[in-house]
Amino acid sequence: MRIVVALGGNALLKRGEPMTADVQRKNVKTAAQALAPLAKQHQLVIAHGNGPQVGLLALQASAYKEVEAYPLDVLGAQTEGSIGYMIEQEMGNLLPFEMPFASILTMVEVDPNDPGFQNPTKFVGPVYEKAQADSLIKEKSWIFKQDGNKWRRVVPSPLLKRIFEILPIKWLLERNTIVICAGGGGIPTMYLPDGTRTLVGVEAVIDKDLASELLARELTADLFIMATDVDGVYLDWGKPEQRKLSHVTPEELKVLPFPAGSMGPKVQAASQFVERTGKRAAIGSLEDIARIVAGEAGTNVVRMKEASIHG
Repeated sequence: MRIVVALGGNALLKRGEPMTADVQRKNVKTAAQALAPLAKQHQLVIAHGNGPQVGLLALQASAYKEVEAYPLDVLGAQTEGSIGYMIEQEMGNLLPFEMPFASILTMVEVDPNDPGFQNPTKFVGPVYEKAQADSLIKEKSWIFKQDGNKWRRVVPSPLLKRIFEILPIKWLLERNTIVICAGGGGIPTMYLPDGTRTLVGVEAVIDKDLASELLARELTADLFIMATDVDGVYLDWGKPEQRKLSHVTPEELKVLPFPAGSMGPKVQAASQFVERTGKRAAIGSLEDIARIVAGEAGTNVVRMKEASIHG
């Protein structure tokens, strides 16, 4: 099968962990151990989050007062390179030497008139206490929203229109290459509205799950998996009556409420993939990924009408 796996940011940096290179490499190594067996049996494309990493780079850049801080599109490109490098290396340590890898800097196009620019929703960077967040609002004019019992910076997250590097990615897959691409949802770009066909970067972060869904669809993937830090999608999450959705259709999901800042985009992406391709999408834990591929774990979103919500 051709499988697209979108690694959640927690696969690279778990909540509350120090944002060091050593910690990130340890988590990438764990992810590689889960993914390497799949690569021996299937064609594998890996996307990944970058929220904590791009937020850290923004903090580091803003600390150097001699020059203006680098914009988010440039920082996103830097994280695609650094994270792709770690994934390649740790996967390469587990797979045969002759198996090829490629990390692709992936630009995506957004609409300059997208309403997402007026309502920043995408979390980036570390979590803060309220007093720390208030201080950064005054110092840097950043926008913050509550994330659980902490506060995090939010930036615009417009919808993507296209993935520019889709053809080179297809060419690499034709040569049985393991491709790492669309990191952090891709590098946001747009054409200037002056008719010159000039492409420029955008101060935004694209939703990784929606970008990975478009990637999976355009690559005609047989299976689209979003690997996160929970074993599936739950109703009434965090309450005594919480229950996991095992097999469910897009139609059933549409009438259920999910948080916009966490599970909502994953459910939307999974439903969209199934509706437009008729193939399966799944959401679940990275450690269960072999069973997710087999349809035995995670939340499986399917077109079949006989699928039902059950625990």
